[in-house]
Amino acid sequence: MESLLSLGKRKPRKNGLQRKRRVGAWNMTLDEEDEELMRSYSGNKIRTTKYTFLSFVPKNLFEQLHRFANVYFVFLSALNFVPIVNAFQPEISLIPIVLVMSVTAVKDMWEDYRRRKSDWQVNGQLCEVYDRTQQRYVKRRWAEVCVGDLVLLGCNDIIPADMVLLHSSDPKGVCHIETANLDGETNLKQRQVVRDLPQQGPDFNPENFSSRIECENPNNDLRRFRGYMEHPGKVRVGLHNDNLLLRSCTVRNTERVIGIVVYAGHETKAMQNNSGPRYKRSKLERRLNVDVLWSVALLFLMCFSTAVGHGIWLRGLKGAVFLIPDDISPALAGFYMFWTMIIVLQVLIPISLYVSIEIVKLGQIYFIQNDLDLYNPRLDAGIQCRALNITEDLGQIQYLFSDKTGTLTENRMLFRRCTVAGVEYPHHENAQSLEQYEEQFGGAADHTLTLRSRSSRKSVSCRSLSCNHSSVSLNTLAAESDSNSFDDTLHRQAQGAFSSTMECAVVPDPQLGQKLKVLSAPLLGRLKHDATELSHIVDFFLALAVCNTVVVSSPSQPRHVVQMPVARTPLRSLEEMKALLQKVSLPRFALSPSQNSDGSPGFTKRLFNRGRSATYTPNAPTTPAARAPTPSLTPTHTPSPCSTPVLLRSGAWGQEEEQPRQSDADDGPAAEEEEKDDSDEEDKLLYEAESPDEAALVQAARAYGCTLLGRSPEQLLVALPGTGPLSVPLLHVLPFHSARKRMSVVVRHPLTGQVVVYTKGADSVIMELVGRKTSDDQREIMEKTQRHLDDYAKEGLRTLCIAKRVLEEGEYEDWLKRHVFAEASIENREELLRETAQMLETKLTLLGATGIVDRLQEDVPETIEALQRAGIKVWVLTGDKQETAVNIACACKLLRPTDQLLTLNCDIKEDCETLLSELLEQIGVSERRHASGCEDGLAVGDRGGFMLVIDGRTLDFALEAELQGAFLELTGSCRSVICCRSTPLQKSKVVRLVGEKLGVMTLAIGDGANDVSMIQVADVGIGISGQEGMQAVMSSDFAISRFKHLRKLLLVHGHWCYTRLANMILYFFYKNVMYVNLLFWYQFFCGFSGSTMTNSWVLIFFNLLFTSVPPLMYGVFDKNVSAQTLLSLPQLYKHGQNSKAYLPSTFWLTILDAFYQSLVCFFIPYFAYAGSDIGLFSFGSPINGSALLIILLHQIIESRTLTWLHFAVFLCSALLYYIFVLVFSIICVTCNHPTNPYGIETKVMSEPLYYCVCAVTTVLALLPRMLCRGLYNTLCPSDVVKAGLIDKLRPEDYSASVCQWQENSEAIYHNQNPRHLDKNLSVNADIPTDCTPETGSVLS
Repeated sequence: MESLLSLGKRKPRKNGLQRKRRVGAWNMTLDEEDEELMRSYSGNKIRTTKYTFLSFVPKNLFEQLHRFANVYFVFLSALNFVPIVNAFQPEISLIPIVLVMSVTAVKDMWEDYRRRKSDWQVNGQLCEVYDRTQQRYVKRRWAEVCVGDLVLLGCNDIIPADMVLLHSSDPKGVCHIETANLDGETNLKQRQVVRDLPQQGPDFNPENFSSRIECENPNNDLRRFRGYMEHPGKVRVGLHNDNLLLRSCTVRNTERVIGIVVYAGHETKAMQNNSGPRYKRSKLERRLNVDVLWSVALLFLMCFSTAVGHGIWLRGLKGAVFLIPDDISPALAGFYMFWTMIIVLQVLIPISLYVSIEIVKLGQIYFIQNDLDLYNPRLDAGIQCRALNITEDLGQIQYLFSDKTGTLTENRMLFRRCTVAGVEYPHHENAQSLEQYEEQFGGAADHTLTLRSRSSRKSVSCRSLSCNHSSVSLNTLAAESDSNSFDDTLHRQAQGAFSSTMECAVVPDPQLGQKLKVLSAPLLGRLKHDATELSHIVDFFLALAVCNTVVVSSPSQPRHVVQMPVARTPLRSLEEMKALLQKVSLPRFALSPSQNSDGSPGFTKRLFNRGRSATYTPNAPTTPAARAPTPSLTPTHTPSPCSTPVLLRSGAWGQEEEQPRQSDADDGPAAEEEEKDDSDEEDKLLYEAESPDEAALVQAARAYGCTLLGRSPEQLLVALPGTGPLSVPLLHVLPFHSARKRMSVVVRHPLTGQVVVYTKGADSVIMELVGRKTSDDQREIMEKTQRHLDDYAKEGLRTLCIAKRVLEEGEYEDWLKRHVFAEASIENREELLRETAQMLETKLTLLGATGIVDRLQEDVPETIEALQRAGIKVWVLTGDKQETAVNIACACKLLRPTDQLLTLNCDIKEDCETLLSELLEQIGVSERRHASGCEDGLAVGDRGGFMLVIDGRTLDFALEAELQGAFLELTGSCRSVICCRSTPLQKSKVVRLVGEKLGVMTLAIGDGANDVSMIQVADVGIGISGQEGMQAVMSSDFAISRFKHLRKLLLVHGHWCYTRLANMILYFFYKNVMYVNLLFWYQFFCGFSGSTMTNSWVLIFFNLLFTSVPPLMYGVFDKNVSAQTLLSLPQLYKHGQNSKAYLPSTFWLTILDAFYQSLVCFFIPYFAYAGSDIGLFSFGSPINGSALLIILLHQIIESRTLTWLHFAVFLCSALLYYIFVLVFSIICVTCNHPTNPYGIETKVMSEPLYYCVCAVTTVLALLPRMLCRGLYNTLCPSDVVKAGLIDKLRPEDYSASVCQWQENSEAIYHNQNPRHLDKNLSVNADIPTDCTPETGSVLS
């Protein structure tokens, strides 16, 4: 038999390039063509190294020469070997570039060695691969695995390559993998064996595998896999991500899995995503590159001036006796002199600046990562700096774009209230218990509490979710667990979606609980509640329990899975259900069964212990097309097909006299003990959810007795009020998608056999999907539910709508054919699946809605207020509805009572354009009136005081090219903006639009996968390690654990990093220009001949060694203002935000100062030694000494932080220079051919005139800077200077000064913000009452 596997690239054939490649499984007989094709695929050996032993030198040199600075200095070194233009000894000119490139090469060699060592370890790992010759699995190195190999893995084994799962030891074909090595997420992912594989059973025989696979080309999308498997009968089964085991992931909870390799080596998704560290160019770096070009221009100007001067000088010396006759004309000599001066003045271009910047940034990152204020002890996590070269951008942010859920809020969802069938259940006791818990424990994470409702005897409690617990089988529900070990397990486990045990407990609402008691009461009494309403309630909570991807865990056996048991219902219950269904008719509603109140609540344990066997076939017809098996839940008494339920005219439940069975009524104390144990075990269920809101809804359903007990790929185990476990066949899961904004499950009801679709999603979407041609009762329910949703949103609750649809068998079969075709498609698979989901999610019946509270993180209001005072405009981009977002904006002080709320909602583009123009016109009129003195107008100020709220549909219009200008103009008039119902794509478009069109520095912060796009688009992306995985963190430049950390990260570390680097760069330019100009001034006295008054060794080492370390200390340790003051006075952040430390004017003033100091440093020694017989190097000695002192003392003047370490570095730099020149003059005789420096320095330094010249030169050179700085700081000091002076005050004076500053800033801040709008702007009636602006405008 032939087994073909298609994927990836393919060799060209006669009929053109095929988009998929074919290979044959190696354990089968293949023809020559397939074998040749197989060998063309990438092997599994990985190589992450850059170099080999032979290629290191040439390749590393080639890479380093990609840097312009390196090319420039290599060119100058080579130019110095040309005799006619060389300036000094050629060998000496090689020292700087050789030193810099050698250090870089050693660093690259060490990094490559570490990569090579890691490759050896990875490629050398062993796995079991099927060998066709030996017909058994043999151990092979990972590097020897090929595409088409069948690989056997065990529990805790790491997956060697991307494989399609063919077999699992789990009877349901389930395998769990941990993807922490891939995306940082520790929660387990469930993978499924390929559906309808011929070999389904406890054993898998590789010799019998004969299916054909075709899949897409290798790509880096971790969450997408498209293809199909063609079985021998030409039946195609779709392949998707749930069938793929990814390289580097770990197999968990499964004893044995077998897969066939589809991608190997560098074609695996893990390697495709291995793109190395992130690199972004900072704003300061872009400014630096411009100034480097100015330095190049200055160098060329100086060299050109020297060349012209040399030509003129030679022209005036015709026939001079000291000239050596040659045929070189003055013009040609000037041309040669131009290149000679390029060599002499080469240090004007700071070669060491780029290396110094990298070192300084590493030091800054070290201190940021070790800041204890940015450490979260609860998560044991600090800040991560993932981008190493944009630390200074943290101090220049102008716009901040934030997600809401999980970023501003905890993303620990707590069920607060709900509405079912148009009836609102406020859950007041639940709210009170949460408030009491907050007051008592303050959100502590390690408390286990049980709540008891005053109106209900049932107590509800739950454990924290844990990412360290995976799904377990429901056999653990019957297992005896030791309470001590359970508590130990809880203390060991990591925090999950809830911060404490108490937070997921729900106190049932008395009214709703009373209605559900009907299902647990004996059938002998008359049921007084409306049957339709009760049907809605049961369906509502059943939907909460099954419409999710929650995995059930047990603390007694963490991270262990056994097979799903067959749930069985007691005979008595089914007889009662049968009688109930005969009396009640609830068409189109999946009615839940009921059980006598004396029925066994501990049935689960007795069921597993006694091992009763029974089968049940629903009365609904089954179809071969249905994927899920027929539910195997029930006893031998099968309901009759003709026993159609009948609804009484009164609309109430009917009454029937029936004697209860006594078969299990007298189990005695043993049964009671089992019931108690089972109840305790049920309370210990753990729910692991992909999102916290799913877990909150499951816990809410559990509080009302609708408990999710277990999950397998094909069925769910659910306990309804008054019943034992019910097996609910799970036909399909239509996962949540940002475009659909909803998820659905397709199940077959265990009693009626009907196919039911349960859907939950955003209220705006579900309301549109509810059938428009509904009954009057349904329309009334919709209207009431919408009012309740609006109330929930005003309270800041997250809202979800729950709906259902019952399908006829024919409808389901037609849809299933389309769905199977979509699953088997390779091209446009996602679009086809989305279309099939949308076909199913129509004509829904609304069941109700939920309100979930998501508390703000601590210190969020204070953080946002500080950022706004720092001049940062804060935008919130959220997918929540408008009222919820506005309420959260009030809570976090983004919207203040004095602010004006502008709401922009429209349905068509023309309306959007009109509304934008109208609003801009009215705002402009108001501003002009205020400017002319109208008391009712707007204050111009910083144009703050407005908040714009715009929904997703309108945002689409505003982002179009025609409306972008008006939209940005409007947002520029607003202090903050909230974009509601926004998609991930819209988020990234907004960030890109603002950054590119306004030319501002942007920061995006989020915690989920839906925030990745905007994080990557922003200048600075920050991820929060929260409850929604690690996708945002993995894509970010910096990662923090709480939003409040953003305050210190920006206001303190951002300010410091920017100020330090800006001043250090300016200092580098200053010292290079200052020293190079000394050589330039000397050219006027040597005939522009390119001679120097210092030896070439000192010339090279002056900037490379003697003055290189102090700037590094300055860039890492300098603090112009203390952290406490920067946090107390956020306005100081504007100093970096406006780039005041490094402006073009600042750069040119620094250059002018360097020119002045070089003039003083050259001409004072010149006039001091004028008329003497001092030699060339003797003249240069006091110039070099003075230049060194001036440069070092200049930095001391500029430094705001001086410690013993700074003075030690300054002293060591000066001593290093003097020791070098003294030793050089003593031992070097021919080191500077043709000159002789022997004994020069010792002789010059023995004369008092040397020290007098150095002292006078240093004072006169630095005096103007000190005077100007003193006058400027006295007459018009900047805020940073004032803050630095406040830091030096005594503690009591410091506090008073800070308070006075804050009061003055508060007055200015409020005076600049408008308090009233024009009377003609309408009032927004949707503002919450506790945060109502004075007036607002709604345009919708």
